[in-house]
Amino acid sequence: MIGKFFQKPELEQSDRVPPGQFLTKGFPVLTYGNTPQVNIDDWEFRVWGLATPKTWRWSDFMTMPQHDFTKDFHCVTRWSKLDVQWTGIKVTDFMSQVELDPKATHVLQHCYGGYTTNLTLDEFVREDNFFAHTLFGEPLPPEHGGPVRLVVPHLYAWKSAKWINGLEFFDHEESGFWERNGYHRRGEPWAEERYSS
Repeated sequence: MIGKFFQKPELEQSDRVPPGQFLTKGFPVLTYGNTPQVNIDDWEFRVWGLATPKTWRWSDFMTMPQHDFTKDFHCVTRWSKLDVQWTGIKVTDFMSQVELDPKATHVLQHCYGGYTTNLTLDEFVREDNFFAHTLFGEPLPPEHGGPVRLVVPHLYAWKSAKWINGLEFFDHEESGFWERNGYHRRGEPWAEERYSS
C-alpha cells in the first residue's frame, strides 16, 4: 500500500504532517454504514438543546458569507491530505445567527444517516472551522459528506461530520458514535489522540 496509494512525508512537510501519518495520493472515502443521498431541495439544518430552536434551508445557508479554504486534512486511520480546497461558511458566521444559552459548553453534531460526533463549544467555535459544500471547485459529493459537512481542520477527520444536518447544545459532554465505540474524546492529531485509553 505504501508507495502505490500513500507515501511518507518529505522532511520539509514534517511540520504539516502529524506523527504516524502518511500522505495520500488520492482522497480516501471511509464511511460506517450507507452513504445518504440528500437532495438540496430537501436538506434542512436545525439547532436545538441549549439554543433557541431554529431551522435553515439550503437557500438560507447560501445567503451567508461564502469563503474559500485551503486546509490539511488528517484521518485517524493514518492518512493525511495536504492543501484540500473547500468552499463554505465559517462556523463563526453561522453562530452569529444562533441564540445560544450561556450555559452551553458542548455540541453534538447530528447527521443524515444517524451519525453523531461531539465537540466542546470552544473546539467548535473556532475561526478556521467551517461548513463545506464545495470540494476542489465542485459540489461536495455524497461520498465526501455532501451536500454539507463540517470541517474541523485541527482535529482528526471523524470530528468533521459528513452529511451534517443539526447541532444539539449541552451543558455537559455527550459522546458521539465513534466516541462511544473506543475513539478518543477529543482527537488531536499532533498528540495522536486516536483511541481512548
